[in-house]
Amino acid sequence: MSDPLAGLEQQRSGILTRILELGDFRSGSITAIHGRCGKSTCHCHRPNQPGHGPNFRLTRKINGKTVSETFSSAAELRKAQREVEAFHRCLQLGQELLEVNERICQTRPVEDTLSPQEKKRPKRSSKRSRAK
Repeated sequence: MSDPLAGLEQQRSGILTRILELGDFRSGSITAIHGRCGKSTCHCHRPNQPGHGPNFRLTRKINGKTVSETFSSAAELRKAQREVEAFHRCLQLGQELLEVNERICQTRPVEDTLSPQEKKRPKRSSKRSRAK
């Protein structure tokens, strides 16, 4: 048994409101990178040293190419983290919206919107098809 149509439409409106409240968002993932520099005398080349980092990068696809962006400050990193989290919430809300809309489509009754011309049945052809 499915929900009544009014309840589903209200649910859809709530999802759309939450999407509008998301604010700025962008796709990608943020990762921490540890690495060694090119200076052979640096501490990162000594045994049991973790290397430099963590350096955080935002990686995403733009026009089919992988693009990485580094952050020069902690404030830029926090901003990017909020935007990526908002993007994942947008994806989740989009999936919820799709599911509710599918239920609405299944629940909504069919309306008779045919014009009088469309209601007339086409006449059958009096010609017989030739078998080949």
